[in-house]
Amino acid sequence: MKRMLIGLFVSGLLVSGVGYSLDWQEAKEYEQFFSHFNQENLAKSPCRIKPDKLINWIKKGEDVVLLDIRTPGEASIVGLTYDNSIHIPLDKLFKKENLERIPKDKKVVVICRSGTRAIVAVAFLQKLGFKNVYALKGGIKGLASYLSPKTTLGLK
Repeated sequence: MKRMLIGLFVSGLLVSGVGYSLDWQEAKEYEQFFSHFNQENLAKSPCRIKPDKLINWIKKGEDVVLLDIRTPGEASIVGLTYDNSIHIPLDKLFKKENLERIPKDKKVVVICRSGTRAIVAVAFLQKLGFKNVYALKGGIKGLASYLSPKTTLGLK
């Protein structure tokens, strides 16, 4: 991920006129990786779910794990109290010992602040072989909004 972000930064510098060379081999790897993110494949296997779907899974008793990838500072402000929660900040997610903590036999919903980092994490987790991972649309903000008193009273 770090290499990808650096690559994107370097690409931006090239566009702005700074003379760095592009790593075409790495670009080809990205092209191959992102080639499955087309309309047809995304329709078959959506990687984002809305808060209401997550809550329905939990209410039905489905085996769901919440993977919180927010920073420790973010998680200390609003934490997850759900029993099946794992907190692994995104910058530590792809360490071997942390990947081994993520169950492969359960639904895993990745949560960040707004949903953006979760989509990136899910894409790379899928590339590694995790099949049942989803990004929570809207992140913890979307979940909090969905669980507002208006919603629980049925007035939304």
